[in-house]
Amino acid sequence: MLLKMHGANTAAVLGKKLGITGEAVRQQLVRLNEEGLVASYSQSRGVGRPSQYWDLTPLGHSRFPDTHAQLTVQLLSSVRDLLGQEALDTLIAARENQTRELYSAALNQSDNLSDRLHRLAELRTAEGYMAEVEVDKNGTFLFIENHCPICAAATACQGFCRAELNIFRELLGSDVKVEREEYILSGDRRCTYSVQRPDAH
Repeated sequence: MLLKMHGANTAAVLGKKLGITGEAVRQQLVRLNEEGLVASYSQSRGVGRPSQYWDLTPLGHSRFPDTHAQLTVQLLSSVRDLLGQEALDTLIAARENQTRELYSAALNQSDNLSDRLHRLAELRTAEGYMAEVEVDKNGTFLFIENHCPICAAATACQGFCRAELNIFRELLGSDVKVEREEYILSGDRRCTYSVQRPDAH
C-alpha cells in the first residue's frame, strides 16, 4: 500500500513509515519480489553508494481494485441494448479484422507450422494470454493460453472467443485443423487448442 500511495522507496524509509526495521521490510520485499509483485533498482543520490529502491511491478499494481473489466462489460451491454446485436457483432468483427491484420503481418515470415505457432504464442503472451506451445505424444501441437485478459468481456459476449478461433484457423492455414480442447469459460484452468495437419499421422 505504501508503494502504491507514495511510489518507489528504500527499505529504510518504508521501515520508518511502518515503525519496523529496514531489514525486516527488506525481507518482506524480497518475498514480494519472488512473487513478481515488486522489483528493485539502484539509484545514486549524491555521494556514497547507490541506494536500492523498490517499486510495484504491473502484477503488483493489479492487486489493487480495477474496474476496467466491469466497465467493459457495461459498455458491451449498452451497445447491445441501445444499438442492437448487429452493432455489437460489427464491433467484434472490426476487432477481429484488426487482430487478423496484426497477426498476419507478424506470421508472414514463418515458413512452417511450428514457427507460426511459436510466433503466435509470442504475440498472445505480449497481450497477456501467457501462451505457450507443446507437442503431445502423438505429435499434435498444443497451443495453450494459461490466462485470459479479456475474460470478463468474453463471458459477457462469447463472440470474442469465436472470432479468435476463426483467426487461428485462418492464419495457421486451410490445411491445418484447429480444435479447442479446454476452455476457461467452461470452467477449465486454461484454453487449449489442438493443432495438426490431417495427414500428420
